Amino acid sequence: MTTQPAKAEQYRALGLSTFAFTLCFAVWTIFSIIGIRISEELGLSDTELGLLMATPILTGSVSRLFLGIWTDRYGGRRVFGILMLTTAACVYLLTFATTYAMMLAGALGVGLAGGAFIVGVAYTAAWFEPARQGTALGIFGAGNVGSAVTNFGAPFLLVAFGWEKTAQIYATILAIMGVLFLFMAKTDPLSEQRRNAEQTSFAEQMAPLRELRVWRFALYYFFVFGAFVALALWLPHFLMGVYGLDIKTAGMIAALYTIPASLFRVLGGWLADQYGARKVMYWTFFASMGCTFLLSYPPTRYVIHGMEGDISFTLTMSLPMFVMLTFTLGFFMSLGKAAVYKHIPVYYPEHVGAVGGVVGMVGGIGGFILPLAFGVLNDITGIWQSCFMLMFIIVLAALAWMHYAIRKAERVEWAAQSEQTDLPELAASHLFYPHNRPGAGGASKQRPSR
Repeated sequence: MTTQPAKAEQYRALGLSTFAFTLCFAVWTIFSIIGIRISEELGLSDTELGLLMATPILTGSVSRLFLGIWTDRYGGRRVFGILMLTTAACVYLLTFATTYAMMLAGALGVGLAGGAFIVGVAYTAAWFEPARQGTALGIFGAGNVGSAVTNFGAPFLLVAFGWEKTAQIYATILAIMGVLFLFMAKTDPLSEQRRNAEQTSFAEQMAPLRELRVWRFALYYFFVFGAFVALALWLPHFLMGVYGLDIKTAGMIAALYTIPASLFRVLGGWLADQYGARKVMYWTFFASMGCTFLLSYPPTRYVIHGMEGDISFTLTMSLPMFVMLTFTLGFFMSLGKAAVYKHIPVYYPEHVGAVGGVVGMVGGIGGFILPLAFGVLNDITGIWQSCFMLMFIIVLAALAWMHYAIRKAERVEWAAQSEQTDLPELAASHLFYPHNRPGAGGASKQRPSR
């Protein structure tokens, strides 16, 4: 970035992109509410409902790869505005669907809203210097609160107007925001560099994806974001099935999970700037393991054969305890989401869109696979808590891989008798990513805030 933008311009860009992303995320998760009514009308199984909820997440995930590249080439202002207008049209057309197959086809179009994330990441990162990117991206990522907007508001719209009118209201609001963004947002400061780099081949843009590190970041995001989206979609159905709540109450309680899992992403970005992404990821994974372990325990009746007869008791998760644990889980997942994206502008400053698109794509694929898996596990095992059992396995695998990679990097640091950075492998990044060799420019010259 040749000239540092004025703070007013930075805040303007951040505010517009965050608000736009909030609306996109609200649209992206709309099936968490209207899907329940559609399921009742069509008589769907849990597996079919899980697929319907997950289908928009698939489109939003896969589209992130291409949208990230297009944002690197053409700029976030145009891509973001056009994306919102296209998605609004798809949401409106969904209301004409009458069969399950048509619903799935319409859900693919609705899912384009999820691609807004990587567009906003690349657009927002371009406005801020590296030392403030973690905080800025944390604020932008708080747009995940759009799922809480849906959980709070959509049930009331659904009861009052039906699912078709609810979708049409969402489409209208998103279309208005798309037009406003095209006219109010400014071209980002990297536009000149982008024009000069337009001749870069697709293979060169995708070169960083050969690095194993990118795919490890993607696994982190598969849990902290993919599982977040999956659970945000699944919780209303879970609460209605386990605790017998009505849809409005289930939606409001589900929002108690999605709000901290969104808003505290701002805190996660600040913590990643101040203390390092490595520490934040450890906090996230250890806390998430504890929460998912407790949440995965189904109601169980024990019988102890005592000296004077059988002694029986039952262990079950009360609703207040469930709310507390999901709130805690959402809080730490929000920290992790910000910490993952703190890495990308530092390691790959010239490929934020491409690398961030892949990481976001894999994370979003988690949001597609997991709701479907939750439904399949329900139908196979008959245990509602099986969704948390699966989440526990995923977070355990992510923690194990991260810890192994960090220990491997630290052996290089110990051999040099120095600890140079708080980000995994950055001190030895030349062993993994040749462009970052000392003296070659790039991330090895940067020392992130600790």
